[in-house]
Amino acid sequence: MYKRVEYMSKSVVLLSGGLDSTVTLACAINNGQECTALSFKYGQRHTRELTSASNVAKYFGIKHIVVNIDLSMFRSALTKSDITVPKNRDDALIGSDIPITYVPARNIIMMSVAAGLCESIEADRIYIGVNNVDYSGYPDCRPEFIEQFQKMLAVGTKAGVEGHQIKIETPILRLSKADIVRLGKKLGAPLHLTWTCYNGQEKACGKCDSCRLRLKGFKEAGYKDEIEYE
Repeated sequence: MYKRVEYMSKSVVLLSGGLDSTVTLACAINNGQECTALSFKYGQRHTRELTSASNVAKYFGIKHIVVNIDLSMFRSALTKSDITVPKNRDDALIGSDIPITYVPARNIIMMSVAAGLCESIEADRIYIGVNNVDYSGYPDCRPEFIEQFQKMLAVGTKAGVEGHQIKIETPILRLSKADIVRLGKKLGAPLHLTWTCYNGQEKACGKCDSCRLRLKGFKEAGYKDEIEYE
């Protein structure tokens, strides 16, 4: 069980069950936040990551909310089983384009729900594990997106209009994947419980963009990834 610190304020943490969101949750707790983890069952092609999110939340001993929202009509390799998830792409290509695994407006929708939950439970922060260094190229993981969403919260929420704006925290935004692994280890995050693979098999494929970025991060950080690969 994770050792708690004294709470300073409440936060909603978007928790996918992956490496980045789990380290982000560890950062929030380390910063003294009373955290509520928020995950989504959105019509993704597998729910293996939700099992990991549940296990991570239990490890930290925090409340975990799973929202059902059907995005299966959105065209993406993560929502359409007839679209093949790219594998073994050249490292130079990863992050250079917007891949077919991008789910349209996913972070916009999820952060909007997080903002509504913040107002409902009187939380003043949203923690999200977006990253703009070793990433897949998604537009909703970039600093420009976060900056604009922060401005929207200032005028589009009761909290913002009344001068108690919800703050978006992005502790790993500008970290390399290796630095994220190192930070997770330092904070005692349960990286062995996380799931990153785009495929929902018993073992991670090791070939999709997400797996390759993860493996690269662990290798460069000097740690062995404890999850199993095919």
